[in-house]
Amino acid sequence: MTRRLALIVLAAVPALLVARDAAAGPPTDQLRRSIDLVLKILSDNELKTEAKTAQRRAMIRTVANEIFDFGEISQRSLGRHWQPRTPAEREEFIRLFGDLLEHSYITKIEGYSGEKIQYAGELADGDVATVKTRIVTKQGTEIPVDYRMFRNGERWRAYDVAIEGVSLVANYRSQFNSIIGRTGYPDLVAKLKAKQDERPGAREAGRRQEAVGPTSIPPVRSNQTP
Repeated sequence: MTRRLALIVLAAVPALLVARDAAAGPPTDQLRRSIDLVLKILSDNELKTEAKTAQRRAMIRTVANEIFDFGEISQRSLGRHWQPRTPAEREEFIRLFGDLLEHSYITKIEGYSGEKIQYAGELADGDVATVKTRIVTKQGTEIPVDYRMFRNGERWRAYDVAIEGVSLVANYRSQFNSIIGRTGYPDLVAKLKAKQDERPGAREAGRRQEAVGPTSIPPVRSNQTP
């Protein structure tokens, strides 16, 4: 899973020289604009200092929330176990799992080392689309990474990422089903909390997020099953 998260991050950071987009449309254009902003943050010399780490990561987190719909990813990853959850449980799960995904994204993206990204095309069908990319490693290996996106108003956001044909959501869903099946939903929450507590300052960040107020949670889009 760590390798796949790292590849997702690489797919979200374009090289300085990339092939011309194949059949690019609004999903690809919006993805590129957000990625360009991440690159600008990473290249800002002032933000590279240790004293600016918190500010830099907060800025990346903001952009990450433009690229990914962590609420939607959370719902899909929990799968059939989402429906029985209370509103409070749903809020807690999105906060904990979303924080895990955001942290993985931020820490991996800060280690970007110039892998090339190629945009291989876009498949759109109404309010859903797949943006196809390829990561080209320094050894010349091509790794396909597909962003599965949906339109919410004027914004396109990713609800899943498939790496070499393997869905991130399906992978997590399998893990969550296994944990819940063995030891129950409370144990899954406990494991997510333990992951959060491993990171200094994570609990305080969670409290600040709770203070802002709950996030609007739309229903899972049943016609977008990964």
